[in-house]
Amino acid sequence: MFISPAFAQGAPAGAPGFDMTMIMIIGMFALMYFFMIRPQMKRAKEHKQMVDALQKGDEVIAAGGLIGRVTKLGEQYVTMEIAAETEIVVQKSAVQVVLPKGTLKTLQ
Repeated sequence: MFISPAFAQGAPAGAPGFDMTMIMIIGMFALMYFFMIRPQMKRAKEHKQMVDALQKGDEVIAAGGLIGRVTKLGEQYVTMEIAAETEIVVQKSAVQVVLPKGTLKTLQ
């Protein structure tokens, strides 16, 4: 008698329900995958293929802008000749670009 009956209150008109909210969250993850994660994985795969295909005599650009010719290849390191009689050792992963043959002759 003193307790008034409680009535269930529905969602206000126009508010998205739980199912619509879940669809929006899943959609955001799908967009993130296609615009951020997938392209990054593709670039990493291409870089790994490029590094695996390095050969002695290739002209490359390493991280930091160093330009040189590959003289020795190891498991994880590459020896580059950056000037006459000047060689440096860099990690294979630091090689960013393989240049076309003859590029170094035009730069000197």
